[in-house]
Amino acid sequence: MSTAVLTLIRKPGCHLCDTAREVIDAVVLELASNESAPVIQVEELSILDDPDLLARYADEVPVLLLNGRVHNIWRVDPDRLRAALVEA
Repeated sequence: MSTAVLTLIRKPGCHLCDTAREVIDAVVLELASNESAPVIQVEELSILDDPDLLARYADEVPVLLLNGRVHNIWRVDPDRLRAALVEA
């Protein structure tokens, strides 16, 4: 079984970041019972804790990476995320 790593790059107090996390959690929960879906690991990074992330994504948070590659910026579409995870 494959593994997919979702990395949410965010900053404190960001309402779009909170919404993105809610969408991610819902999709991960939904896929937990799907045998064809990968094992999904979710991590969060704050742009305030990493100068490189701040320089790169300051105006784009939230940013969602799937296996290290940008999947979404600003808003996470649940259908697109679900499809990408099943394909991962």
